Amino acid sequence: MIAALYSGGKDSTLAVHKMADIGKKPDLLISAISDNEFSYMFHRPNIKWTALQAQSMGIKHVFFSTKGEKEKELLDLENALKKDKVTELITGAVASRYQADRINDICKKLKIVHHAPLWGINPVEELNEISENFDSIITSVSADGLDESFLGARIDKDTIDKLIKVGKKYKINISFEGGEAESFVVDAPLFEKHIKIIKSHKVWSGSSGVYIIDDAALE
Repeated sequence: MIAALYSGGKDSTLAVHKMADIGKKPDLLISAISDNEFSYMFHRPNIKWTALQAQSMGIKHVFFSTKGEKEKELLDLENALKKDKVTELITGAVASRYQADRINDICKKLKIVHHAPLWGINPVEELNEISENFDSIITSVSADGLDESFLGARIDKDTIDKLIKVGKKYKINISFEGGEAESFVVDAPLFEKHIKIIKSHKVWSGSSGVYIIDDAALE
């Protein structure tokens, strides 16, 4: 069973596509529903809409729940992988040793082959690839220089230029690997249907914010 740990963001979606390109399209997408807004391992904003993304790609999809407690959330992931009899796992890890090392440990323990096709990718090259081939929006920001205007913004050339400037000025990772921001893909080559965002709203707290999708559908 080839599975992908799937958040619905640019990294996990691009990782699925890169593996599909070499004949390893996942049989299953696994998404975590975390009670912890500041989980070290899992994205939270708009996670429920990964079900639509999976439907559009024609891939089976499951959720697993976790309280999101540091380190303990890893056991929840481990149990999910065992339950679904995963033999190969795809992740969108880019540069975070915290995440990669822990997933590698779980995979080694369960004798699962871990594929991280984006590991070490140049952040600007990745963003350009997303801009050219995907329709992806920014759904949360929590780093210096990333203001409310980024929420809901499509990752296109203009947004990438702004991110590069912010990254240089504030020394942030524009791959968002450290939680600086999160994203959501509404269309991609494997999608049979585009995801239309019908209703949404922004929540801004002064230094960070979230773009929340209230309603969406395939079209």
